Amino acid sequence: MSIAFAVAIYFVIWWIVLFAMLPIGVRTAEEAGEKASPGTAESAPLLPRLLPKMLATTVVASIVFAFVYAIVAHHIITLDDIPFFPRYERVQ
Repeated sequence: MSIAFAVAIYFVIWWIVLFAMLPIGVRTAEEAGEKASPGTAESAPLLPRLLPKMLATTVVASIVFAFVYAIVAHHIITLDDIPFFPRYERVQ
C-alpha cells in the first residue's frame, strides 16, 4: 500500500466516521429547555461540541484504518475471496 493510497483511505474513513459521530449527544434548544435564538432553525444544535467529536473521530478512524491496513497489507482478504468477483490469473 503506497503512502498516497493510505492517506486517501484514511481521509475517506475519517469523513465517514465523522458523519456517523456528528449526531451523537446533540440536543436542540427545545430539548435543552431554552428558547432558540432568532434567525436559527429550531432543529439547530444548541452546543455541537465539534472539537471533542473531531478528536473522537480521529481515534475511531485510526482504529478502523489499522484494521483495513492489516487486511490489505497481510492479504487476509483478497479479491479472489469475494465470491461474486471474476477470477483472474495472478501476474508474477
